[in-house]
Amino acid sequence: MSSETPTGVGDDQDPDVGEVVRFEVVEHGDGAVVVHVDGEIDTMTAPVVRQRLAGQIPAASLLVVDLTRVTFLGSAGLAALVEAKEKAEGDGSRLRLVCGSHAVTRALEATNLLSLFDVADGVPEALRTA
Repeated sequence: MSSETPTGVGDDQDPDVGEVVRFEVVEHGDGAVVVHVDGEIDTMTAPVVRQRLAGQIPAASLLVVDLTRVTFLGSAGLAALVEAKEKAEGDGSRLRLVCGSHAVTRALEATNLLSLFDVADGVPEALRTA
Protein backbone atom coordinates (compact mmCIF):
# COMPACT_ATOMS: atom_id res chain seq x y z
CA MET A 1 0.00 0.00 0.00
CA SER A 2 1.38 3.39 -0.94
CA SER A 3 0.21 6.72 0.32
CA GLU A 4 1.76 10.02 -0.53
CA THR A 5 1.18 12.05 2.57
CA PRO A 6 1.95 15.72 2.33
CA THR A 7 -1.09 16.28 4.58
CA GLY A 8 -0.02 17.40 8.01
CA VAL A 9 2.98 18.86 6.25
CA GLY A 10 2.23 22.38 5.24
CA ASP A 11 -1.12 22.30 7.01
CA ASP A 12 -2.83 25.20 8.79
CA GLN A 13 -0.32 25.11 11.64
CA ASP A 14 2.82 25.19 9.49
CA PRO A 15 1.78 26.21 5.99
CA ASP A 16 5.33 26.67 4.69
CA VAL A 17 6.72 23.29 5.75
CA GLY A 18 4.96 21.42 2.92
CA GLU A 19 6.96 23.43 0.43
CA VAL A 20 10.23 22.20 1.97
CA VAL A 21 9.71 18.53 2.89
CA ARG A 22 7.36 15.82 1.65
CA PHE A 23 6.80 12.19 2.56
CA GLU A 24 5.61 9.04 0.91
CA VAL A 25 4.92 6.06 3.15
CA VAL A 26 4.92 2.59 1.57
CA GLU A 27 4.02 -0.50 3.58
CA HIS A 28 5.70 -3.75 2.56
CA GLY A 29 5.01 -7.28 3.75
CA ASP A 30 6.50 -8.70 6.93
CA GLY A 31 6.10 -5.45 8.87
CA ALA A 32 8.50 -3.37 6.78
CA VAL A 33 7.59 0.27 6.19
CA VAL A 34 9.51 2.64 3.91
CA VAL A 35 9.29 6.38 4.49
CA HIS A 36 10.57 8.31 1.47
CA VAL A 37 11.61 11.83 2.47
CA ASP A 38 11.95 14.53 -0.17
CA GLY A 39 13.37 18.00 0.52
CA GLU A 40 15.20 19.68 3.39
CA ILE A 41 15.44 18.51 6.98
CA ASP A 42 16.32 21.54 9.05
CA THR A 43 15.16 23.32 12.21
CA MET A 44 11.80 24.13 10.66
CA THR A 45 11.03 20.68 9.24
CA ALA A 46 12.75 18.36 11.74
CA PRO A 47 9.76 18.31 14.14
CA VAL A 48 7.52 17.14 11.29
CA VAL A 49 10.07 14.48 10.28
CA ARG A 50 10.37 13.37 13.92
CA GLN A 51 6.59 13.08 14.23
CA ARG A 52 6.17 11.26 10.91
CA LEU A 53 8.86 8.68 11.73
CA ALA A 54 7.61 8.16 15.29
CA GLY A 55 4.13 7.54 13.92
CA GLN A 56 5.38 4.68 11.73
CA ILE A 57 7.47 2.87 14.35
CA PRO A 58 4.64 1.07 16.21
CA ALA A 59 3.47 -0.64 13.00
CA ALA A 60 6.92 -1.51 11.66
CA SER A 61 9.32 -4.26 12.61
CA LEU A 62 11.66 -2.58 10.10
CA LEU A 63 11.45 1.12 9.31
CA VAL A 64 13.45 2.12 6.24
CA VAL A 65 14.02 5.86 5.92
CA ASP A 66 14.83 6.71 2.31
CA LEU A 67 16.82 9.96 2.30
CA THR A 68 17.96 9.82 -1.34
CA ARG A 69 15.87 12.89 -2.23
CA VAL A 70 16.96 14.94 0.79
CA THR A 71 18.82 18.06 -0.34
CA PHE A 72 19.84 19.36 3.11
CA LEU A 73 20.29 17.64 6.48
CA GLY A 74 20.98 19.98 9.38
CA SER A 75 21.70 19.30 13.03
CA ALA A 76 18.01 19.27 13.95
CA GLY A 77 17.44 16.66 11.25
CA LEU A 78 20.33 14.56 12.53
CA ALA A 79 18.85 14.73 16.02
CA ALA A 80 15.46 13.62 14.64
CA LEU A 81 17.09 10.58 13.00
CA VAL A 82 18.96 9.64 16.19
CA GLU A 83 15.74 9.99 18.19
CA ALA A 84 13.85 7.81 15.70
CA LYS A 85 16.57 5.14 15.92
CA GLU A 86 16.43 5.15 19.72
CA LYS A 87 12.61 4.98 19.70
CA ALA A 88 12.64 2.11 17.20
CA GLU A 89 15.14 0.15 19.28
CA GLY A 90 13.13 0.84 22.44
CA ASP A 91 10.03 -0.56 20.73
CA GLY A 92 11.87 -3.65 19.46
CA SER A 93 11.98 -2.41 15.86
CA ARG A 94 14.88 -1.68 13.54
CA LEU A 95 15.58 1.52 11.66
CA ARG A 96 17.62 1.43 8.46
CA LEU A 97 18.71 4.46 6.44
CA VAL A 98 19.13 4.77 2.69
CA CYS A 99 21.36 7.83 2.29
CA GLY A 100 21.96 8.17 -1.44
CA SER A 101 22.50 11.92 -1.47
CA HIS A 102 25.83 13.61 -0.86
CA ALA A 103 24.18 16.09 1.53
CA VAL A 104 23.00 13.30 3.83
CA THR A 105 26.18 11.25 3.72
CA ARG A 106 28.34 14.32 4.33
CA ALA A 107 26.27 15.39 7.36
CA LEU A 108 26.37 11.91 8.89
CA GLU A 109 30.11 11.53 8.27
CA ALA A 110 31.02 15.03 9.52
CA THR A 111 29.26 14.35 12.82
CA ASN A 112 30.57 10.78 13.17
CA LEU A 113 26.97 9.52 13.21
CA LEU A 114 27.19 7.35 10.11
CA SER A 115 28.49 4.35 12.07
CA LEU A 116 25.58 4.66 14.50
CA PHE A 117 23.07 3.73 11.79
CA ASP A 118 22.35 0.62 9.78
CA VAL A 119 22.75 1.93 6.22
CA ALA A 120 21.77 0.28 2.93
CA ASP A 121 22.69 1.32 -0.61
CA GLY A 122 19.07 1.44 -1.77
CA VAL A 123 15.53 0.61 -0.74
CA PRO A 124 15.53 -2.85 -2.37
CA GLU A 125 18.75 -3.72 -0.51
CA ALA A 126 17.33 -2.36 2.75
CA LEU A 127 14.29 -4.57 2.38
CA ARG A 128 16.25 -7.63 1.21
CA THR A 129 18.51 -7.62 4.23
CA ALA A 130 15.55 -7.39 6.58
